[in-house]
Amino acid sequence: MTEDLLAALALAIALEGAVYALFPARMKAMIAQVLTLPDGALRGAGLAACAVGVLLAWLVRG
Repeated sequence: MTEDLLAALALAIALEGAVYALFPARMKAMIAQVLTLPDGALRGAGLAACAVGVLLAWLVRG
């Protein structure tokens, strides 16, 4: 279980790094846009992403 968690974390870091490497200007613009969002909207988006991630992991791991 710990190995799976670490592998998933490593994959998430690698994917995020690839996005920053491939699209640095777009990522800067997106970060600037995120900074203007109200806390509630950012919290809601984070909770939604978390729920989708848990659901997908549950479906894949069965």
